[in-house]
Amino acid sequence: MRRKGITYDTGTFPGGRNSRPGFDSGQVRHEMAVIATDLRCDAVRVTGGDLGRLSVAARHAADAGLEVWFSPQPCELGIADMQLQFEDASRRAQDLHDSSDAEVVLVLGCELSVFGEGFLPGADSYARMSSLAAPPPELLASYEATVRRLNEFLATAVAGARESFAGPVTYAAAPWEDVDWEPFDIVAMDAYRDASNAGGYRELVRSLTTHGKPAAVTEFGCCTFRGAADRGGSGWTIVSGAGAQRRLNGTYVRDEHEQARYLSELLALYEEEGIDAAFWFSFASYDKPRRADPAQDLDLASFGVVAVLEPDDGRAIQAWVKKEAFTALSGHPHRSEHTSRRARGRR
Repeated sequence: MRRKGITYDTGTFPGGRNSRPGFDSGQVRHEMAVIATDLRCDAVRVTGGDLGRLSVAARHAADAGLEVWFSPQPCELGIADMQLQFEDASRRAQDLHDSSDAEVVLVLGCELSVFGEGFLPGADSYARMSSLAAPPPELLASYEATVRRLNEFLATAVAGARESFAGPVTYAAAPWEDVDWEPFDIVAMDAYRDASNAGGYRELVRSLTTHGKPAAVTEFGCCTFRGAADRGGSGWTIVSGAGAQRRLNGTYVRDEHEQARYLSELLALYEEEGIDAAFWFSFASYDKPRRADPAQDLDLASFGVVAVLEPDDGRAIQAWVKKEAFTALSGHPHRSEHTSRRARGRR
């Protein structure tokens, strides 16, 4: 595997909710150094809906010597507004490359059929996720039309991006989206393993390598409670309520070992199947702090390799502690062929 990576959230806004209310540039700088040095990652996928924040984090990532996967995450935007955001992101990604000499990959969104408007029915991302969990007959009947609309938009988005950005372009696809990869440079998927797909998971991953292009897993991960591996990407749904009233919706047991085992197993599988880059989701869930009260320990619903702690003085900076998955990711061997141009020196 050429790139061992991790996703870094700068704040996304599904359903109008902010996944990272506080954002401090100094904290981001420190965490990018941790990702490069302590986690021994080669790359970071920087995601978010605020392009200003995204640019700040990407700059710190480049300064840390990481390959930057610049990944705007539009939520609840229509097709025209998503196109405008991607065009802006393309210019920012090129500026980053030109001014830092960093290796930059542009990721034109993530699972847009769910997070964007205009493809699936539903008032917001959460409603669209619910409809996919138990799709009604009319949704199944419209599948081909939905895929066609998505691929038409992605082709337009890629063409627009290439007017400003000269580097590789990809898209973080959901497994159900049936993306046409012809316009893209890298085939990429958010590929969570869970109980429903475990039997065919290796074949799913292998399918990414059949297009004659580099293949990436842009997200994989599980949460931090016993049984989370069977839930894969849906582990976060054990939280109910909103704001200060958020609680776990049942009794769950912290199991950092299960999370770490899941990480190690899948990284080994990606090595075996020739995946070019894989990004654990994620470094931290900044809106899910670890708490002493088991009913309020939202870190159990976090995919992070660190558990964030609630600041006790209202500061934006959040302290955190490492979880077992941090050690597993740091210690995973990989055949990195990457030497940044900064390290080689300009020639």
